[in-house]
Amino acid sequence: MIEELRQRLKIPTEQLEAINEVLLDPNMEAINSFLEIVARYGTPEEINRKADKARQLDALRKKTEAINPEYLKDLDWLTEQRDNNAFISEADYRRRVLGDKADKMKFKDEYAVTLELSACQYFPWLIEIAKRALDRQELVPGRFIRVRRMKEQEADGDLPAFAAAMQIIGSSFVETLDTKGTDGSNVHLGGPETITGYFGGVGQPNEHALQWLDEYLYYYTTYGTRQVLNVNPGTILLGILLHRLGVDMEYKISVYTGHDNPYAAMWTLFAAKLFSRQDGTSPLIGFNWSNSVNNETMEITDQFRKSLDFEEVVRYEHHIVETYKSIVIQPYNRRDELLEIADHVANISAKHEGADPEVDVTREHPSDILDYFREKEEIIASGDWGHLTLNLLDKFDSLNKTAWQLTERGLSFIAAPNLHHK
Repeated sequence: MIEELRQRLKIPTEQLEAINEVLLDPNMEAINSFLEIVARYGTPEEINRKADKARQLDALRKKTEAINPEYLKDLDWLTEQRDNNAFISEADYRRRVLGDKADKMKFKDEYAVTLELSACQYFPWLIEIAKRALDRQELVPGRFIRVRRMKEQEADGDLPAFAAAMQIIGSSFVETLDTKGTDGSNVHLGGPETITGYFGGVGQPNEHALQWLDEYLYYYTTYGTRQVLNVNPGTILLGILLHRLGVDMEYKISVYTGHDNPYAAMWTLFAAKLFSRQDGTSPLIGFNWSNSVNNETMEITDQFRKSLDFEEVVRYEHHIVETYKSIVIQPYNRRDELLEIADHVANISAKHEGADPEVDVTREHPSDILDYFREKEEIIASGDWGHLTLNLLDKFDSLNKTAWQLTERGLSFIAAPNLHHK
């Protein structure tokens, strides 16, 4: 009976043709509006060429120099440390954890966990992380998430400086565009007093989805910014369509999107597969699970991630720790669950968004997700810059605790490739 029911799920070819008819209809306003924005930036090939040129290290350094030349000293220092192999190597780190037996162990590199830190809002904070990693012989993350206002960091030089630093150390990174749910796009929603209004989505209503697309193409062609956060079903589809046209954009889906069961994941991965390119690639490269998912959900979803040939394309991004305030009930620490799943589910990113709870609770200013939405000038004026810097370093410590425990169990990690995996 089950097999008979299964056969009823097959999608007839004519239903797929109906989708093509919508996409190719010259009178379809939704598609026309999308194509008109893209065309303003050129053909997909021209757009990619602009992005490739803007992404060159020399181009990013020139933009940095024009706005904040002091940052060049930090970029030069970081380059020098990299070239001098000053950071601990993967092999030496394993010996530090395990001693001589590390040389005899076979690590599960095919299941290497990406060490991810969120959010590294400011370029100087990256330098603080690098200095601490040198002093303590620890690991710089292999992936960074940023949630700072784009226009603000463009104005003070953080945007090109951070992008340049990522090229130097080889880590991947994600920016968050200003067109998002907290930007006033939904005029009926405000702060905590209207929080239930956000439950149905994070707020890119009406024309704001196209504004998100326009904003992406600006930063893509001006700074080469490739990976951005995606929080809304409409902009998820726009990203898929943009990539389908030939623009080499990439995005990760935010935890705020609410993927909390295998069927939510299946729907999103089906859409990505439907519009994937002939080479099997998709713009969906990061899949941030809801904080509520368990290992079984990721294991079940991994079955069809593999069947869709997305195991190497779509990274599962899973919160190990969260900010102490404003997002989850504390204590929240999923490290033990990560250690259980990391030996058989590939391409997982261990996201560290707070300190270990027992550390955060002792701080005068525990980590708070709402700090992401504050202006830099206000943070400094309030006297909170030092508190937020300490919060960041606490996250860094938590990330290195995860790396240590992975290594103790013969499991692998991905830290900053150009610093630790040379």
